[in-house]
Amino acid sequence: MKGFRAAVGLLTRVPSRPGPDTEKAIPWLPVVGGIVGVVVAFVYIALRGSVGPAAAATVAIGAGALVTGGFHEDGLADTADAFGADVSRERRLEILKDPHHGTFGVLALVVGIVARIAAVSALGRWEALAALPAAHALSRAAPAQQMWLLPSATPDGLGARYSEPVGRRVALTAGAAGLGATVALLGLWSVPAVAVAILAASAMGWLALRKIGGITGDVLGATQQLVEIGVLFVCVSAGPGVPWWRG
Repeated sequence: MKGFRAAVGLLTRVPSRPGPDTEKAIPWLPVVGGIVGVVVAFVYIALRGSVGPAAAATVAIGAGALVTGGFHEDGLADTADAFGADVSRERRLEILKDPHHGTFGVLALVVGIVARIAAVSALGRWEALAALPAAHALSRAAPAQQMWLLPSATPDGLGARYSEPVGRRVALTAGAAGLGATVALLGLWSVPAVAVAILAASAMGWLALRKIGGITGDVLGATQQLVEIGVLFVCVSAGPGVPWWRG
């Protein structure tokens, strides 16, 4: 279970040492992501009847950010700042390391949070119980494929640290875990969900290659956010088709 504890330490604020063996953590990322999605779903379900869908979704998304420490949201904001600036590759890498957020970063955070709140508030209780774990699991599997397929933009940092040991077997195991959770929860709607995940991850990967020559930890975080939002939107479009067992 060292890999699971390492994944918990990486993706959440729950006390757990990531440890040096990062390869064992990668396949567990979708599992830990799915657990985070369950927590978010339960908060939403518990509050929906008393305060309404919009307020419940807002608190639930906030609870998810507290659990993860805003890890991926920070990556999205940093990536938006770096990729939105008309500067050199070297300057973009400097922006990615800057803890402060500029206009593009703030806009990305606001749009991302509003999009997730809008999507979750459109879900019923059962829909949320399926959609949120699936979105969180699949959105953690997508960056694992980037770590396998794409080079690191820098020789240090989180992207380099986790890309180096990720081979085909490890990446495909993570992908299988995310895919398995999505199929189990969404049924046939897992097909468009996976398609959206592939499209979002591919677009972010292509953009990262073009802008900075590879991936970084912030790019992985941005990918997670985009995939999560995309999968949630698919689930909203599915209506009563999610979860499949109630269709």
